[in-house]
Amino acid sequence: MPLQRPFRFGVNMFVPGSRREWSAKCRRAEELGFDVVGVADHLGFSAPFPAMVLAAETTERVRLSTFVLNTPFYNPALLARDVASTDQFVDGRMELGLGAGYVKAEFDAAELPFPSGGKRVEQLEETVTTLRRLFADPEYLPRPAQPSGPPLLIGGWGDRLLRLAATHADIIAFTGGWANITGDVLHVAGIEQTEERVAYVRGLLGDRADAVELNILVQQVIPPAERATVPDRFEPLLPPDSAHSPEELPSVLIGTPTEMAQQLKERRERYGFTYFTVMEYNMEIFAPVIAALR
Repeated sequence: MPLQRPFRFGVNMFVPGSRREWSAKCRRAEELGFDVVGVADHLGFSAPFPAMVLAAETTERVRLSTFVLNTPFYNPALLARDVASTDQFVDGRMELGLGAGYVKAEFDAAELPFPSGGKRVEQLEETVTTLRRLFADPEYLPRPAQPSGPPLLIGGWGDRLLRLAATHADIIAFTGGWANITGDVLHVAGIEQTEERVAYVRGLLGDRADAVELNILVQQVIPPAERATVPDRFEPLLPPDSAHSPEELPSVLIGTPTEMAQQLKERRERYGFTYFTVMEYNMEIFAPVIAALR
């Protein structure tokens, strides 16, 4: 097992709103003890870069992350300019999360072709190598606040994407499951599937294992009173052997704050996850878990 890192906690924001509403909920995330405010990148949500700059204006401590950019939407050179400018404007608090994109309907709405999964990973690799090259050039302008650019998070689940992440990422984010071919249904991964994915990445990381942080996106945070509803609410998306013990699923938390805190400790020990991200709608219910662990 690689060096055990301290916990970090993120919340992924996606509900658009006014300047005042956005600022208030970013402040609230910081007050609740979150380490990272992430901004999702989907059509119909807030645009990531201006949202991060506004979040920086209203907070003092939290890191700010794109979690994750739909990379095939972006020209790599133009994206580098946006990333560097944003890192400047948030005083070096930025983390850059990239993904390969997976929701076909969004490509259709943007009138962009929806390439194969392999092609989208190739586009992601081109973007990563372009950003690395530009930020390593001392003549490149605008300069990011962080000397080599923001820390790079790559999120996904499949072999090709995780190979890319193991080569380039500072943070590898596991989605906790896989989407269907059009990206509108996510199937939650079980224990064995998650263990296999983590072992696959560990084998690829080699000497980099201690230098790379492992993240998982927590799909559901469920209080004790709602535990009985889990099979009915999520059964089509859950592994067939998990109906009677959904709290063991790596991307699901169920129980009291103390019980959830223990689940996170066990997942750090079992899988090496130390960075956990919850959805915006779970921000308040997850906050006592952060307090319990600190």
